[in-house]
Amino acid sequence: MKLLPSLLAGTALAVAALSPALANQELAQKKACMACHAMDKKIVGPAYLDVAKKYKGQKDAEAKLVQKVLKGGGGVWGTMAMPANAQVNEAEAKQLVKWILSLK
Repeated sequence: MKLLPSLLAGTALAVAALSPALANQELAQKKACMACHAMDKKIVGPAYLDVAKKYKGQKDAEAKLVQKVLKGGGGVWGTMAMPANAQVNEAEAKQLVKWILSLK
């Protein structure tokens, strides 16, 4: 039974480590991002994994993508333009973009 507290503590740490990623995916769902994007396949917009791959290592990627989330944009992934997302504030856009760029 002495093992149980250690096991519970380890589980709590593992869940805490996963929480930021889960929280960001939940934010993407809450803000309707997942209506047009998926993790690993194109829907209307590109897959988040493809976005992360395309912008990997680009120093201005975060700022550029935050503006696309807030104001919309087009021409990078095809003819369909991404509309501005009025329900996402700048802090949420930064959180979402950091999460997307961290995907592997």
